[in-house]
Amino acid sequence: MKNLQGVISSLKSTKTAIVTVDRMWSHPLYKKSVIRSKKYACDYAADMTLAMGDHVEIQETKPISKTKRFKVVKVLGK
Repeated sequence: MKNLQGVISSLKSTKTAIVTVDRMWSHPLYKKSVIRSKKYACDYAADMTLAMGDHVEIQETKPISKTKRFKVVKVLGK
């Protein structure tokens, strides 16, 4: 199972957080470091208190809906 760390970028839906995960990779020809980001729709428990900009850890899980394949495991900080 994948464990990723990212930042919450949207909390508009109920029980769904959009988490942006950044990754750094090296360009094969120019050898320059490039940052790429991807957004994941994540499920979270109702008792969790999340805010925009929180750093969270997400974990891969079975499909919950059409777009949700990850869940928020814990909040790492602001």
